[in-house]
Amino acid sequence: MTTFVSDTALVFGRYARQTLRSRTQILFGALMPLLYLLFYGPLLTGVPLAPHGGSWQVLVPGLLLQLGLFGAAFSGFGLLIEKQHGVVERMRVTPVSRLALLLGRVLRDAALLVFQAALVVLVALAMGLRAPLLGILIGFGFVAAMTVSLASLSYALAMRVATPQTFAPLVNAVNLPAMLLSGLLLPMSLAPGWLNALSHLMPLRYLVDAVRAAFVGDYDGTAMRYGVLVTAALLVASVTTGTHLFRKAGA
Repeated sequence: MTTFVSDTALVFGRYARQTLRSRTQILFGALMPLLYLLFYGPLLTGVPLAPHGGSWQVLVPGLLLQLGLFGAAFSGFGLLIEKQHGVVERMRVTPVSRLALLLGRVLRDAALLVFQAALVVLVALAMGLRAPLLGILIGFGFVAAMTVSLASLSYALAMRVATPQTFAPLVNAVNLPAMLLSGLLLPMSLAPGWLNALSHLMPLRYLVDAVRAAFVGDYDGTAMRYGVLVTAALLVASVTTGTHLFRKAGA
């Protein structure tokens, strides 16, 4: 166990240093949600989107999870580049645990996306967001958990495909319906009945509802309980699957 933790910390440190040397990577990932805040958020000001909370308490949680969704799902691109330059081949001959090779990368992604989420929240506070500190911290927790889940699958997929031209369409085929059916920008309760019912098949919907509940101070309601349960199930299933595929691919 000590060796495994040490290996994971070693891999995490390597990729964390790479990230810290790239200000573009740190800031550019938060650009899309920031643009939504600046150019889309003011359109919703004063619009009754939910029975509790204002429009910012509806929009910002969705943008945080949108950041996690796209950031984590496309994290495998970096591994594809490493494969093409022979970095993965060189790592295969080291005694470092294969699971540590995956978790070190995933934890770096989680730390990066939580930092970017904090930037989004700071801008949202300046624009009028009002939310309890505990609710914001819970939101960061959901972003981190979703990042670990989706990044694990993204790296496993990257090990099994040969080129970015194959990787990108597969990721987009999942991301687009996930974004549209989870109510990231607007609550699905505003949708027609059939669309609202269909959205309950999308796990991300429960995370979005839970973070919105946290942003209005509802920490023990139905939305939060379902969000925690779905997040835990998604985390276990995706990390287990991602680890199996990553090991099988010989990373």
